[in-house]
Amino acid sequence: MTNDMKQIDQLRRRAARYLDIDPVAIAPARGVFSLSFDDFPATAWTEAGPILADHGVKATYYVCGGLADGVNMDRDQFRVPHLQALHAAGHEVGCHTFGHTSALRMDAEALRLSLDANAAWVAERLDGHRMTTFAWPFGDATVRAKRVVRERFAMARGVRDGVNAGREDRALIRSIGLESRRLPGYDLEALMAETAASKGWLTAYGHDVSDRPTDYGCTPADLDGVLRAAKAAGLEIAPVGVAWASITQ
Repeated sequence: MTNDMKQIDQLRRRAARYLDIDPVAIAPARGVFSLSFDDFPATAWTEAGPILADHGVKATYYVCGGLADGVNMDRDQFRVPHLQALHAAGHEVGCHTFGHTSALRMDAEALRLSLDANAAWVAERLDGHRMTTFAWPFGDATVRAKRVVRERFAMARGVRDGVNAGREDRALIRSIGLESRRLPGYDLEALMAETAASKGWLTAYGHDVSDRPTDYGCTPADLDGVLRAAKAAGLEIAPVGVAWASITQ
């Protein structure tokens, strides 16, 4: 990619952040924490699932049907039985496009086709399940893509750091990265305390979960630690869609 293309992409990302905002008041009765996994690698279920069960919490899994049974970021991706098991266990299944393609690389029609394909793929394997929340692949959004996504989903999650409090753009909700490359830069206890004090909503996204994670993944101890920190701060822990429904009532 040339420097000119990189600059154009950066301008498009900035435009999506500041233009065509659909503001929604974030007003839960108390602070809320939501955990999500993007793509998702098999270990986000095989390793993370038992940890979530031990804590008695549910998460959101943002699915790309085109990645099933494949390899992404040098990690085996989920298999259909993983998807069916987590759905049966009460975890949320959300949309992440069909092929994990950046919105910067698709026009509006291509995005619609990708969303249609993913909706059909998931519904066929989960008894007609309809996904109601969305996460942007790579965190990339554009003004035009936001309009397409708002037509189909209650909200969309991005990757911009911070606690959601006050008025936020429902098509670009903030989220912290539960990733080995990002975790050292966070003060998780302070973020949880801020969420509780502001009666805000903190979301986090991860990928693989293993003792030797990729830059985009975390260890089982990291996952356990973030859930313990959320509980210690007195936060409600809920999947993204469940939290959104209660926050925006």
